[in-house]
Formats: sequence, C-alpha cells, structure tokens
Amino acid sequence: MHVVVNAAQSVDGKLATRRREQLRISGPEDFDRVDRIRAAADAVLVGVGTVLADDPHLTLTEEDRRVGRLRNGRPGNPARIVVDSRGRTPTDARILDDAATTYLLVGADVPDDRRATLEAAGATVIAVEGSDAATDDDRSPDGRVDLTAALDALAERGLDRILVEGGGEVIFSLFAAGLVDELSVYVGSMVIGGRDAPTLADGDGFTGSFPSLTLTGTERLDDGIVLSYDVD
Repeated sequence: MHVVVNAAQSVDGKLATRRREQLRISGPEDFDRVDRIRAAADAVLVGVGTVLADDPHLTLTEEDRRVGRLRNGRPGNPARIVVDSRGRTPTDARILDDAATTYLLVGADVPDDRRATLEAAGATVIAVEGSDAATDDDRSPDGRVDLTAALDALAERGLDRILVEGGGEVIFSLFAAGLVDELSVYVGSMVIGGRDAPTLADGDGFTGSFPSLTLTGTERLDDGIVLSYDVD
C-alpha cells in the first residue's frame, strides 16, 4: 500500500477558517495537478468531516483522464474512501452516487441497521476493529477506526495507491500510524489565522518523535508553490 497525502494550505498553515468554511486556496493550475494525481490513484480518501462540510464528489474533472483509465482496464474514476467511525455519512451525500465505488470505514460498534442503510444508499461498508484514528468530527477515542487494519482490508480488495485529501485529523492519524509515504502541499498566498482553524495535521500533535520528511521537489503554480516530500 502506497499512501500519498495532498493538501492546500495558507502561508500560516491553515486548511480553512476557524468556522471550517471551504476556501479556494489554490487555482486552476493546481486543480489540474490534483486531478492528475487523482487519476494515478486507486482511491481517494477523506474523513467524514470533509463529507459533512463540503459534500465532495471526489471524481476526475478531465474526461481524457477517465478515458485513459478505462483504456488501461481500470474504473473511470478512482474509488472513494471515507473514514467514518460512527457511520455519520449522509445517505444523500454525493460520494454515494454510482460514479465510483465508495468504501465507508466504520467502527465495529456502528449498529447493523445503520450499516445496512448506508449499504442501501450505495456504500461498501467495512467495519474495522481497533481505535487509533480520529476522523474530522470524532475527537474522542471511542470507536475510532484502526487505519492500519483498514488499509489492510482495502489492500485485500485490490487497492494499492491511496490519495488522502484531508482533513487534518485523518492526516495526523495516518502520520501517527506511520502510514504516509509521500506528502505534497500547495501553499497559497494568503493568511487565514485563528488558533482554532484546522491545520494540515491536527490531532494530539507530536511532542518527541516527529515524522521525517525529505524535500524532493518544488513547483510554482498559480500564485503559490507546491512542496513535495518523501516520508522516511
């Protein structure tokens, strides 16, 4: 399993305002870059907080890229994955349409009837034992999804390259579990501020043992810069 984290942040490291309102931090050139790396992935992963706040579709924008995937014997769009420990994904969420397979990673204590409702709405629900990962709306440890076990379950379904697009709680949990292989960050020319505004890696934070990154590239796009790292 190869895990790539991609995010856009302000100069002061914020993903959104303290109200968690979606912001346009990058522009057309970076949107195309993200579409390109989505096309190379087997699946795109977000936390349920991103689904609740933004209702994303998480599909490809460029038709040529969908056609290219189909010609290579792959689904037109990468699969979609939501880390949703408590099964809170709305049944009318855009990610539950038939544009791509959608996996919901839920805690083992999510009731069977809720799992059945989500399955009927179009999700493939994977219940995972363990508790090492917070989702964007889940700050308590109870019932959290064990991301190591979850990624193992996804690998068994043939998913090998995962693109993670947020939010900060999920990204922190992946780093804490030692599951991130690459990181790319678009830094836009804006300051958001706010001590409670979400950052690239929220969660409890590291105090002693920090992830080791190696800068592998820089690229100016729009009015910002993309920083690319390997995670050692």
